[in-house]
Amino acid sequence: MASITYDIEIPSPIPAAKMYKAVVLDADTLIPKIMPQAIKNVEILEGDGGVGTIKLIHFGEGSQYKSVKHRVDALDTENLTHSYSIVEGDALMGGLESITYHVKIVPTEDGGCICKNRSIYQAKGGFELTEEKIKEGKEKAMAMFKAIEAYLQANPEA
Repeated sequence: MASITYDIEIPSPIPAAKMYKAVVLDADTLIPKIMPQAIKNVEILEGDGGVGTIKLIHFGEGSQYKSVKHRVDALDTENLTHSYSIVEGDALMGGLESITYHVKIVPTEDGGCICKNRSIYQAKGGFELTEEKIKEGKEKAMAMFKAIEAYLQANPEA
């Protein structure tokens, strides 16, 4: 099984703890609210939202995919980290075993933050993930992060 890893870093003027709350803790309700074309809704199938929780994410009409099952692998609110894996669904494109994401929100000296995201694609034998698909994933992650950032800037009390 081949593994493909890529990293992305996205700077933001939003304070790290506030961004973590929005991107990780409130994402299940916030993203469908601000980007319904991307994610329609999220339902918890097992667990309480912590490690081991299984979520079913239904994508919006703007997505080429229908749904995925997402497993929370790690959640550290003190160190602002979160890891989760896509373990089932059409976003695995029939050739991926899983996609694991490691997110870390790092405070910056200017009061903002940097969102560091590592994506690890576990491909089944013989499946090749194209650069185009990787680029598409990076662009979607960036767009979602920037939409959350814009929402937080427009709604400072959020």
